[in-house]
Amino acid sequence: MSKPGGCEPRVGVIGGSGLYDMDGLEDTRTHRIETPFGDPSDAIVTGILGGARVAFLARHGRGHRFTPSEINYRANLFAMKSLGVQQVIAISACGSLRSRIHPGDVVVPDQLFDFTKTRDRSFFGGGLVVHLSTADPFCGRLSGRIAEATETAGGRVHPSGSFITIEGPRFSTKAESHVFRQWGMDIIGMTTSPEAFLAREAEMCYAVMAHVTDYDVWHETEEPVSVEALLNTLAANTTLALDALRRLVPALAAEPRTCACASALAGAIITAREHIPRGVIEQLTPILGPHVD
Repeated sequence: MSKPGGCEPRVGVIGGSGLYDMDGLEDTRTHRIETPFGDPSDAIVTGILGGARVAFLARHGRGHRFTPSEINYRANLFAMKSLGVQQVIAISACGSLRSRIHPGDVVVPDQLFDFTKTRDRSFFGGGLVVHLSTADPFCGRLSGRIAEATETAGGRVHPSGSFITIEGPRFSTKAESHVFRQWGMDIIGMTTSPEAFLAREAEMCYAVMAHVTDYDVWHETEEPVSVEALLNTLAANTTLALDALRRLVPALAAEPRTCACASALAGAIITAREHIPRGVIEQLTPILGPHVD
């Protein structure tokens, strides 16, 4: 696995649909990271933003080459971890399931419902069993900071909400959309699961800046979601996202983590240490760290 040189980035940004590069970075370096899980979606670019080094990865690859189900989430998060990233800001597009949440708004969700079916959800297995707590799947501290920065940048922000991740790549049927509303979901997207859970396994703080592009298909007075409408809204929101990141990244890099994310694996590993295969320990060294010493 290739190793980066120089100062390690403490903050990583994963850009979703419409955000494939991060403008304003200085002293940029490109890292092509090899992981035990294959290749990340693209090279990770690190650079200086407001005096702090940040890592950026395009979730779908530059040019939007991977469907939500084709994204190698494990490789993406493992590569971020290997670069030294401790906090991940995920930028995502989403649909609204509530009339009070309008296209153009930003939601920073506090709950997550995984309705995907085919994705690799864990780094662990192969002789290592880990039962991780995900009652609160997002880092509350990081979520609060994202909400504050986005509001300061001029965004209309909802600081909480339940986010359901569907498999995709198709959009929902009307029947599905109405059921998701009955379940109490507020927004819908295709990529936050298993990304959030993998970040927790890697003991990285993780939170989402979810940009609302449409009303899904439940809203009878609105046109059904289309790629054209989605991209138009995302283009406007990209400026907002970058403005918020310029305020947020330097502050996050300078302040200590006061949450429990950094010790998420403490007490979660159930396999007796002497029975964990040596190859698994070596493969997952960036994640397991002192937990298996």
